[in-house]
Amino acid sequence: MNEFIRQKAIPWLKQEALLVISWVLAGISMFWVKPDRESIAYVDWHTIGLLFALMAVMVGLERLGFFRTLGEAMLQRVKSKRQLEAVLILLCFFSSMVITNDVALITFVPFSIEVLKMAQPSREMIPIVVLQTIAANLGSMLTPIGNPQNLYLFSKSGISLLNFIGIMLPYAALSFALICIFLFCRRNETLQQMLDCRPAAFRSKRLAAAYGLLFTICLGSIAEVLPVWILVLIVIAFLLVADRGTLWHVDYTLLLTFIGFFIFVGNMGRIAVFHQTVAAFLEQNDFFTILGASQIISNVPAVLLLSGFTTHWDILLIASNLGGLGTLIASMASLISYKCVVRETPEKAGRYLVYFTIANLIFLAVNVLVYEIFRA
Repeated sequence: MNEFIRQKAIPWLKQEALLVISWVLAGISMFWVKPDRESIAYVDWHTIGLLFALMAVMVGLERLGFFRTLGEAMLQRVKSKRQLEAVLILLCFFSSMVITNDVALITFVPFSIEVLKMAQPSREMIPIVVLQTIAANLGSMLTPIGNPQNLYLFSKSGISLLNFIGIMLPYAALSFALICIFLFCRRNETLQQMLDCRPAAFRSKRLAAAYGLLFTICLGSIAEVLPVWILVLIVIAFLLVADRGTLWHVDYTLLLTFIGFFIFVGNMGRIAVFHQTVAAFLEQNDFFTILGASQIISNVPAVLLLSGFTTHWDILLIASNLGGLGTLIASMASLISYKCVVRETPEKAGRYLVYFTIANLIFLAVNVLVYEIFRA
């Protein structure tokens, strides 16, 4: 039993800390608010269904090697270190708008580490991976499907797609400019050897095309052309028939984490003292309250917790996305990159954290300054 706890239970608890915390909080909240008919309405099943469908499609494409093949194709004509860095970083920035920041980092960070080994500038791994992480977190903020909190806020607020993009475009454009400045400030040199990155063939072009069609259907459901429950049934039926293995790779813990926080927030919203306290903080300074909460509990839980106490959707959207910058846990996607680096070079974990924190604070400070200028 002790061996099981040490080797299985404790690592799982560390890996799924947010899931455990969400359900512990949900359980504690039930001591004050007993489950009743109103509790059924806590969970936003529309968001849960969309998240499941999008994650399933992205996992399916990732398992086919679609995104890695795309990256390899782009690297075929790279001849300089600056071109290499630009491709690796901007791949994460632009792809995260469509495939989410998590999938972008899961796909391109391990790929980048292998490419950097091939190109022999191994000392450059930490700055490149840090900028990939920042690029994925900031690129994803431009679209409703870029990350989970955006999808939730887009669904809950009723903001149109054009308004959503309009709210986030200045910050995405600024972040892109900052990344370009970083790239131009880097020393450029010819690669010591050409990269052997010939794109591999898809495991199944027909299956990749089918996933492309599924993704289009997902977009139709986000635009409310197709009911979400029909989308979920279509995705499940397709996976059972064509790619059953993908069902086992969907991140169900994220869905369960959402449900746990929905229950906790729903219960706490019915407690007058808690409601008044949170509302007072948000009324005093909603932007920095959301930004600060994201640094401590990560931006997705911060949105789920605070969205029930404010209708300032634009501020909630901007603050939660910028709140993904800062600490390592401000965006849980950042842990993906950290784990990849530590697994590859454990002795560089401390250096990575220092570089990560400094770079994140720079990007955060500039974006917050621009927000304050716009607000003034």
